[in-house]
Amino acid sequence: MGVETPGSQSSLHRANLERVVRAVRMAGSLTQAEIARATGLSAATVSNIVRELKDGGTVEVTPTSSGGRRARSVSLSGDAGIVVGVDFGHTHLRVAVGNLAHRVLAEDAEPLDVDASAAQGLDRAEHLVKRLIKEAGINPAKIVGVGLGVPGPIDVASGTLGSTAILPGWAGTNPRDDLAARIGVPVYVDNDANLGALGELVWGAGRGATDLAYIKVASGVGAGLVINGQIYRGPGGTAGEIGHITLDEAGPVCRCGNRGCLETFTAARYVLPLLHSAHGTDLTVARMVELARAGDPGCRRVIGDVGRHIGSGVANLCNLLNPSRVVLGGDLADSGELVLAPIRESVSRYAIPSAARQLEVVPGALGGRAEVLGALALVLSEMGDSTLLDDSGPADAPVPS
Repeated sequence: MGVETPGSQSSLHRANLERVVRAVRMAGSLTQAEIARATGLSAATVSNIVRELKDGGTVEVTPTSSGGRRARSVSLSGDAGIVVGVDFGHTHLRVAVGNLAHRVLAEDAEPLDVDASAAQGLDRAEHLVKRLIKEAGINPAKIVGVGLGVPGPIDVASGTLGSTAILPGWAGTNPRDDLAARIGVPVYVDNDANLGALGELVWGAGRGATDLAYIKVASGVGAGLVINGQIYRGPGGTAGEIGHITLDEAGPVCRCGNRGCLETFTAARYVLPLLHSAHGTDLTVARMVELARAGDPGCRRVIGDVGRHIGSGVANLCNLLNPSRVVLGGDLADSGELVLAPIRESVSRYAIPSAARQLEVVPGALGGRAEVLGALALVLSEMGDSTLLDDSGPADAPVPS
């Protein structure tokens, strides 16, 4: 292949190819008209590029309809590559395997001991990934990357996990590099709230939005922020720590050292003890939601209070970032209007009226799968397109045992 000089016809053509591939890769499938709108390329240019990509086996084209008219849907070939998502939670490990056409090929979850070390957790992840790859009959040479989700702050540059009270044995480790050494492919890492935002943006309740916040309330409280269609992490990777907005300077001491943080009024380990006398110490958020939906007054009151406190934090986000949509994730979202109505009430009270009017507050559509699907989406968003457009791919490798 000759050298492509900047501004040459060959370099411009290559850039247009990559624009089309990226648009399709992030959307899963698009009609040619939608590709033209997403890339700014002319319909004729898109048609020629799609024909070239189809002839090369990079994309598949199938008949469809759009607006009542016949159209052609373009998606990446099922053989173009495989992505893997790994999600570590407070008490679980979940893995999903998918292709570049956004089809999930295999998925499984296992319980995880919260006191397990990072090495033990990554051993489990490596074993589960290899098992799913083998059971799905996938050639591991097709894996282009792994997305990894962890419940704690990540240094974006180094991949090091900061202080975390959720998986205390992981603080200071570099799970990105450790897992990459085990699997043998690039690993992209982010915190669980950001991945939840990506999952809902690509597959769930965030589809069609360019500016949104995904709020996850579980053992901690975090927010994944999407601005102009991209996850906003901040220079240190700690953007979205909504759980540490101060609500009451005389309130309970938070794990961060401050008093009265939003987390101390909403996270499971703070609110569930309020109901222990009535429902026992084994109460979970999922069970609390179930009881509330069945009419239990205490559970309904606690969920309503949590919703009002979350709404105060969301109002701050509205005033600062003016998102068009807030997606509530985690088990709490299953309580529906019991928690969503109080959130909206607080937003209406504390946010700038114009920002509050533009905001839509909705429950997540993916439930407990949001983070692992977000890990798949992380690979789709971070991987380059060069390998998809090269004439030759990696050599075949044996299926791992």
